[in-house]
Amino acid sequence: MSENTSAIPARVAAPLDARALFATLAGFCASLVAIGLARFAYTPLIPPLIQEHWFTSSQVITLGAANFAGYLVGALLGRPLAAALSNRTALRLLMVIVTAAFFACAYPLSVLWFFMWRFASGVSGGAIMVLVATSILPHIPAARRAFVSGMIFLGLGIGIAASGTIVPRLLKLGLQDTWIGLGAVALILTAVSWFGWPGSNPAPAPQHSETPTVYREGLVMRVLYAQYAANALGLVPVMILLVDYVARGLGRGADIGASYWVLYGLAAIVGPVVCTNVADRIGFGATYRIALLLQAIGVAILALSGDAILIGVSTVILGIFTPAIVPLTLGRIHELVPHDHTEQRVAWSRATIAFALFQALGGYGYSYLFSHFHNNYALIFVCGATALALALLADIVILRKRGLPT
Repeated sequence: MSENTSAIPARVAAPLDARALFATLAGFCASLVAIGLARFAYTPLIPPLIQEHWFTSSQVITLGAANFAGYLVGALLGRPLAAALSNRTALRLLMVIVTAAFFACAYPLSVLWFFMWRFASGVSGGAIMVLVATSILPHIPAARRAFVSGMIFLGLGIGIAASGTIVPRLLKLGLQDTWIGLGAVALILTAVSWFGWPGSNPAPAPQHSETPTVYREGLVMRVLYAQYAANALGLVPVMILLVDYVARGLGRGADIGASYWVLYGLAAIVGPVVCTNVADRIGFGATYRIALLLQAIGVAILALSGDAILIGVSTVILGIFTPAIVPLTLGRIHELVPHDHTEQRVAWSRATIAFALFQALGGYGYSYLFSHFHNNYALIFVCGATALALALLADIVILRKRGLPT
């Protein structure tokens, strides 16, 4: 009992020094710029891009998909890039590229020009997602890693919220000025993060014999990769269709649809911090299962009900978990491989690649189903809910049936 009593204060009292706080701020800036703004700010820019004749509607969709494709490439290139340049140099370079992409998109010289920069923005986002947390968390006391992980990916939630609030206000200045404004924000945050990135990672701690090999290389980790991929399939319909479903599918108009996107963004702000705090208390494995269950319910609500209040509840649930599922998955990896930073980076890279691949496949696949089944919103949401339900069943049924710890 004395051992347990002494362990609790040590966990609670672990401090964050100035260097750790600065690194956390750098990670927050990176997720805000490279994912939050670079991906989600594009959504409210789609109508003006068409209305002001920068591109046709089909070209705008293709240009949006460029970011997804780039994200997959970035997830694949993240670790090799860091190995060649160092984590710090790679992250600085990636922040510069995504910042340059905002400014370049202010000048629609051609479809190829715009596609190239949207693709480059996606590459930076995917590589940053692979590198950002695994470059910072090894320098953070173990008792505070859940908090720091939540703060890093809070930037993703802030970016989602900004896409529904700040971007529409910038658009009043004009489309070109909006891109330049986003570039200015990215430039400032790149400068803020510049000296915050840690240097080389600490040496790996000695392996503990009680850490099961199955965690590191076996079924448990493979199931986690599949769950994270299924999570992409579950969230893509919401990211693509939520506003359109409310506005056109339910006939409530663009303003009401936009208000649900704002609600989605506000929920996204609190998601990472709330979920990582819960996980810090009950464990990342248990929290991840709860997240899958609630997301499946949230997407199923969209498929089965047009009630305004229920859709609002669903929007909040899905807004919370869109950014929060990232630190929850990362935290689960750290639970499964608690003593080896190298294996953590490898596992997180594989998980991010799986997510990126199925995010891209889901985007194109759902677009095909939507167009070939007469804009059937319910079909798309049912597919997303099914993917999330199967991910939860994989965790509960398969692992427990084989007697493996979850």
